[in-house]
Amino acid sequence: MSLQSGCDETLKRMNRRYTTQEFKNSCEMLRKKYPNCAITTDVIVGFPGETEEEFNKTYEFLTNIKLYKMHIFKYSPKKGTVAEKMTNQIDGNMKEMRSNKLIELSDTNEMEYNKSYIGKIVKVLFEEEHNGYFKGHTDNYIQVKVKTKENLEDKILKVRIIKSNELELIGELEVKCQEQN
Repeated sequence: MSLQSGCDETLKRMNRRYTTQEFKNSCEMLRKKYPNCAITTDVIVGFPGETEEEFNKTYEFLTNIKLYKMHIFKYSPKKGTVAEKMTNQIDGNMKEMRSNKLIELSDTNEMEYNKSYIGKIVKVLFEEEHNGYFKGHTDNYIQVKVKTKENLEDKILKVRIIKSNELELIGELEVKCQEQN
């Protein structure tokens, strides 16, 4: 789901037509209906006029809402846009620091979420082989890899998650499902 910023003042300058509360309500509704959903979002840091206080609001909002993953982008002016002409453009070093802070938070959230899968059995659609592992995704788009010599491409199989390795889940094949693409 698109967020862009966790600060209402910044969202207004971005000409977004929603608030952080509306975004939070949408997340809560999704989580109620789909308890294992892995919500991801895009966030822009360093939009013109983003103060330290506004960035901190974004950081706190994202800390509290605990999204699975955040794709962080540093604002860059686009020729002919209103934002390009705005005063208070943010220094590149500041954008880099803010970006790194949110990437670290995203990685922490992702690792914490992934650990909750250890011991569970999930269905995985396998896509490709890489360094002795076949990789694929669960129905909520969590990446899983299984060490195997068997070609699992385009197969949906049950996998028991045995550990989390940084940002990946590692599993063992359980029982082949009837489903295949």
